[in-house]
Amino acid sequence: MSFELNIDNSQNEETIYKQLSNQLEHLIAPTDKIISNLSNFTSALKQSFSKISWVGFYIRSNDKLFLGPFQGNTACTEIKIGNGVCGTSALNKQTIIVDDVEKFSDHIACDSGSRSEIVVPLILNEIVWGVLDLDSYELSAFNEIDKFYLEQFCNFLVSKLELDKFALV
Repeated sequence: MSFELNIDNSQNEETIYKQLSNQLEHLIAPTDKIISNLSNFTSALKQSFSKISWVGFYIRSNDKLFLGPFQGNTACTEIKIGNGVCGTSALNKQTIIVDDVEKFSDHIACDSGSRSEIVVPLILNEIVWGVLDLDSYELSAFNEIDKFYLEQFCNFLVSKLELDKFALV
């Protein structure tokens, strides 16, 4: 399937999220492979927001998160549940916003330029399937607006895609 994203980046962040939200139904196709949908989703976020330096998924297998589709610099390939922002989000099943990663005691620095981060868990049948991780080179880049829309987007992905059929091999 081919779909061209149409986002006006000159708008405020909430308007950009609303534009993206309106287009997700066309971007995410349950008939496509999960890996393709997750890849296009990360691309859409990176394309929509200049503040994002890195965006991607970490997918859970047992007690670890493994690197999935992403946009940005090379990244850590495995994170233990409970470690770093991603592992802590997965452990607690909660979104975490970090204004300054250097003040997060257990931050894992995959990119030394990263200054702030938001991580949203994808919860399937009360179990964390994985997390969506966004980084920025700006301090305090993420806020409650990001949290609200990213949680909605992750819930949308969980409802549209058969994530339980995606296995790490």
